[in-house]
Amino acid sequence: MERGGSSASRALFPKGPSFTLEDFSNKDFIVRDFVDSLAEEAVPASRRSGQGANQPFDPKPLIRTFENAQSQLGALSEELQAKESELLSQVRRAEIQHDQTLETLGRKLDQSMAQFEALDLTLNNGTAASGSNRIDGGGNIAVQIGEKLEELDRKRRKAQDANFLIQCWMEVTETGQLTSLEEIQRQGGAENKIRCAVIARQLMRISQRLDPISWGQQVNGLRGNGVTNGVTGVNRRHNTREALEKFSELLEQDLLKQFNNSYRRQNFDDMMECAKVLLDFNGGASVIAAFVNQHQFFIDRDQLISDEVTTDGETWDQLADPDSDPPGVEPSLQSLVDEVKIIMQEESFIIKRAFPYYETVLIKFIQRVFQQSIQQRLEMVLDKATTISSLAFLRCLHASRTYIGALVDDLKTHGLTEHPEPCSAQISQTLDQQLEELFIPYLVGNSYIEREKKSLEEMYNSLLFKFTLYHSRRKKAPTGFMAAIAQQGTQLLASAKDAYMERLESSDLTPTQKRIMLRVARIQDTSSNKNEIELSEQDGILSVAYAKRMIGWLAESVRRTLEMGSSTETPKDVNTLLNLLLTSMGQVYVETALDAALDWAASQEYSKTEPDLSYLPSIRPAVTITNLMSRFISTVLIKLAESNTTVRRSMEAQTKMAIEATERKTNAVIKSTMDVTLNWIPKLLSQQKKTDFRPKDNDLEGIIDTLQTPPCQGICNFLSKLYAQLRLAIDGHNLEMFFSELALAVHRLLFEHFKKFQVNATGGLMVTKDIAKYVSTIKEWPLTKDVQQIVEVLTEVGYLFIIQPEALKERSRNLAGVGVEGKAALGGGGGGAAGKKLSKADFKQFVLKREDSGSAGVQAVLAGL
Repeated sequence: MERGGSSASRALFPKGPSFTLEDFSNKDFIVRDFVDSLAEEAVPASRRSGQGANQPFDPKPLIRTFENAQSQLGALSEELQAKESELLSQVRRAEIQHDQTLETLGRKLDQSMAQFEALDLTLNNGTAASGSNRIDGGGNIAVQIGEKLEELDRKRRKAQDANFLIQCWMEVTETGQLTSLEEIQRQGGAENKIRCAVIARQLMRISQRLDPISWGQQVNGLRGNGVTNGVTGVNRRHNTREALEKFSELLEQDLLKQFNNSYRRQNFDDMMECAKVLLDFNGGASVIAAFVNQHQFFIDRDQLISDEVTTDGETWDQLADPDSDPPGVEPSLQSLVDEVKIIMQEESFIIKRAFPYYETVLIKFIQRVFQQSIQQRLEMVLDKATTISSLAFLRCLHASRTYIGALVDDLKTHGLTEHPEPCSAQISQTLDQQLEELFIPYLVGNSYIEREKKSLEEMYNSLLFKFTLYHSRRKKAPTGFMAAIAQQGTQLLASAKDAYMERLESSDLTPTQKRIMLRVARIQDTSSNKNEIELSEQDGILSVAYAKRMIGWLAESVRRTLEMGSSTETPKDVNTLLNLLLTSMGQVYVETALDAALDWAASQEYSKTEPDLSYLPSIRPAVTITNLMSRFISTVLIKLAESNTTVRRSMEAQTKMAIEATERKTNAVIKSTMDVTLNWIPKLLSQQKKTDFRPKDNDLEGIIDTLQTPPCQGICNFLSKLYAQLRLAIDGHNLEMFFSELALAVHRLLFEHFKKFQVNATGGLMVTKDIAKYVSTIKEWPLTKDVQQIVEVLTEVGYLFIIQPEALKERSRNLAGVGVEGKAALGGGGGGAAGKKLSKADFKQFVLKREDSGSAGVQAVLAGL
């Protein structure tokens, strides 16, 4: 019973959870969470707590739950299907109604368009549909009415303006006040202020015509009815000019004040309105002046204009040093130009938005910037540079011109008011004009090129001072042709030396420039007499390094001239620099050294002692320097003068004459050297003793030990010295031609020399040794092939004195025929001595000098010739 009661109190199957549609349609419904909750509820509490783990799993509650859920889902599906069918039917009804509405609206639109076209056709054609009667079209009538209305409106406004103008005139004449005009001014607004400005200007013209007394004009009494200024009465009441000017001044001040306030607030629209009013009022001059003159940039720069130039002493010394690279633009000027670039770009943006006539304002602003700020600073920098040196001034001027020119190019490219497009043509022209006007005082006429020339002359004279002083002290040929040739060079030397000394003693020479000139000249002090300056032999020798420095200085000057001067003046400017180069480097330097070498060579021609050939090495630097100068002239200076044919041809002619003069003097030195050599060799040959080639038997031991006779030894030593010195002077073909000609001359001298001495058997050995020495010495020289063959003939001469009669006979068969030897001569006039083979006449003369020439064997050989 108990068990049965217990079972009755408990359900046979546990009841599962129940659900509704809201449980599944909730936005927070998640399938996984839903299943987890079902599984959690299906597990008994005892199993969840870990108790009764051995109890079997009962699936019946889950099955009941699933069946319940399935039945509920079936009901929900049926309900959902019913709702979906209802919604589809509603959509179909709405679509049918929408199509009907569209059709109705389309018909109404077509009707409206047809009515509009009919009306438009009626208005434009002006003709009735039937065509029987012509009536005025509605469109033309409307236009005519509109035009008449506009004309009437203009007349009305004109009448109102005239009425108001008369009213204002009456007020100012009767009361001296402009109450109505002031009332319009107080209303504010751009239109009212423009109207005030226009009326004030019209009243001013009326006052000039109707109230001449206010303008200081003489009037002959009053009119007959006693009316003055249109007012009855004898006395004038008010001065209309003063009243109008006072009002105009107040109006202008009010507008300017409003403009400045708007500028501070960056209210560009209001600035534009004020500018428009003032443009109509007085052409905008006052507002432009207010904007430009009161700009903060000019106020700040006016306070800084008294600041000193900030460049330090080391930089100034570098500017004045011709061998140092220019340091660039002066820092304070550079800072100003950089600031101007920023200010111009920023203010041009404001000007474009604040002024209707912005180009005019920008032009005024540019002019003020260049003519006040930049020009003042530029003048300060150049004044400071002038106190340093002429070169420092030129370098500062060039650097400033380049930097400011770059500013102008940047501004034109930026566009300013036309940014990001380039500047307009008018603004570009203004910028170029301001740049040109900045430097016109320094470039007018020939002033700039004269400065460049003066600076170069100072540096050249300094560099060549010791050279010119050395050559002015050397002893000249007192009279004769050589003195006449050197006279011009002497005058140039004196002129260069005196110009340098006068410049050093000049009162306008700055301390820095004097110090630089002394350093370039390598002089410590000029307080003493110039004759006490110590000089060395090195000071009188040409230096290629000096020439390169001179050309470098000139190249820098040419570069400045190109960038500073105009293209039309460039040919004349480079012609001026060419003349300076040809004079300083060509005449004073190179030709002076060649003149000195020529003087020295001429003094050696008849010397009783061995000639001093130390002057020969000076030829090489003279040739090198001339080549450098010629190349620079042809590749730089003459190229720059191609635009002017006349100047270019003149420069080419001057250069050709200068080069030819150098070549003539170089050739004269070489020719004089040849004369010195050919005068000295015969003197040494004349010292040959007759016993040298006819020694006695007791002299045999000394002869064997002696290599050559003293004259031969002296001649060969001298010729070796000549070769060593001359190859330092010339080279190549010139060296070969000189020694080829000298070899032929020595060959002739030796031929004639050995015909003068009797030779015995032992003496023949000495002749052979001498000739071998001569030939070996000559063969060291660079000779042409023909001359080498001719020199070999000397060796044959030596054999003629030592071989036996049988050998003589054999050699006589290989002699040159009559007239053939002359064709083999080199240089002409050599005769048989210059032939490549020994002639019969020379053979006979040499054989007759043998001691055994009277023997039967020798006579037989001579008879067979």
